Amino acid sequence: MNLLSLDLSKPINRLALEYALDITLEKGIENSYYGQNEILHVVLSPFDVLTLISNEKTIILKALSKLGLTLKNDDEGFVYQDYPIEIREDQIESFIVANEAIYLKNPTPLNLKIIALAISQSVGLERYEKQLHTLFAQNRKIVESIHNFSIGRRTPLMKFIQKLALIRHDMVGNLLLLDKPNILWDDEEAEALYNRMARILELDDRHETALSKLSQIKEDVMLVMDLLNHKQSEFLEWIIIILIGVEIIMGLIEFFR
Repeated sequence: MNLLSLDLSKPINRLALEYALDITLEKGIENSYYGQNEILHVVLSPFDVLTLISNEKTIILKALSKLGLTLKNDDEGFVYQDYPIEIREDQIESFIVANEAIYLKNPTPLNLKIIALAISQSVGLERYEKQLHTLFAQNRKIVESIHNFSIGRRTPLMKFIQKLALIRHDMVGNLLLLDKPNILWDDEEAEALYNRMARILELDDRHETALSKLSQIKEDVMLVMDLLNHKQSEFLEWIIIILIGVEIIMGLIEFFR
């Protein structure tokens, strides 16, 4: 089997997805939608990552074509990951997860949902990692220009801080990496599969690294904001001093007249 999980540049409506692929989607794991027919399994995550699973990759490519999507991984931020799934009915373990492939004894819908969830989380995390790479470069420019004082710099910095906060909120709230899916509490085998997938994909480590980078960027920007506030206070103090001086001079001129 072939699995392809891709980040959607534009969110796809569930009904539009059902119509395009002629498939019915029902509630899956953690607010995702899952559907299947004779040739295709579809999982749509709440954070706009689409996962397709089929025996043949050509079927997945045709499905993407129906949705107006093509595979491209370039600098525009398009992100996707694929993972082969092999069925081994004679293996003792229910599943084996390796770097090169996932080996299942029985490809149940629950197993496929768990695998799709983990890989879609990895794709979603990679989206944020790319955004953080860009933000880190912008943050460096902000720090380098720390001595350039301008009253108009506060608004762009506030928007930058807002963007950081929203990204952090989306990472924690949408990717669901801090809490295990509810279904795993009642199924030890499903929990073991998800945990193994998470370790292979390094979800926890990558998530912590991304949050650490966000915190570092936020600290740098707040430092710049504090310095700007200090310089602005100094600027206002000098304006007050100048105005007082002008008033004194005008008073002296009036007095000597």
